[in-house]
Formats: sequence, structure tokens, C-alpha cells
Amino acid sequence: MKSAHDLVVAAKGRIREIPVEQADQAIRNADLLIDVREADEFAAGHIPGAVHMSRGMLEFKLSSNPNLAARDLNVVVYCKTSGRAALSCVALQEMGYLNVQSIAGGYDAWVAAGKPVAKPPVTKFE
Repeated sequence: MKSAHDLVVAAKGRIREIPVEQADQAIRNADLLIDVREADEFAAGHIPGAVHMSRGMLEFKLSSNPNLAARDLNVVVYCKTSGRAALSCVALQEMGYLNVQSIAGGYDAWVAAGKPVAKPPVTKFE
């Protein structure tokens, strides 16, 4: 029986991971930057310009949005440390997306490198 770790290792063998040092350029060239973490992780901070599509809903959100139907979109995916992103990239490849890459080390590597972080404003009800 395979573990989650086994699945991630296998996925990483099938995808393109870019080092965080190359992530800025990859994001500038991307048509779509996807954060596949959970909603609370995204709300706590994310890479500027990212759209949130949690790993569990990724295929459904992509399939239901006609603006994302083109399979030649340049897509960059990330999660906290890169496991969920690797699995997501494999899913995108299986859906027919041709230009998919993941940020090695994920959001944690991005933050550790001192890159900018976006945080949505907190709504206060008084």
C-alpha cells in the first residue's frame, strides 16, 4: 500500500518543479497562479496574484470555468511545502493542461526567501 509520501514522490517525478529563485519569472509568465492550500491557509497569506482553488476542489473549479478551458495556459501551482502542488500538477496534466509547474518548497520557501505576501483585509463588524 502506498503512503501519501509515496504518491508525492511519484508525482514529483512526473512534473516540473521550479526553484523559488525562478518563481518570480515563472509567475510573471503565467496565465494562472493557483494556491491549492485550504481556505484558512490562503487567508493567512498568499503569493500576490494567486487564486485559491483548494486541492480537493481543483478539478471541479477548473472544469466549471470556461475562461480556464484552454489547455495551453501557463499554470504555476503552489501549496505549503510542495506535496499538494505536485499532486495537483499531475491532476492538471491528466486533464490535458500542457504547461504546468510547481514551486519547489511551496509557500514556506517563498516566505523564507523574503518574497512578498498578500493578505486579504479582515472585515470588522462593530
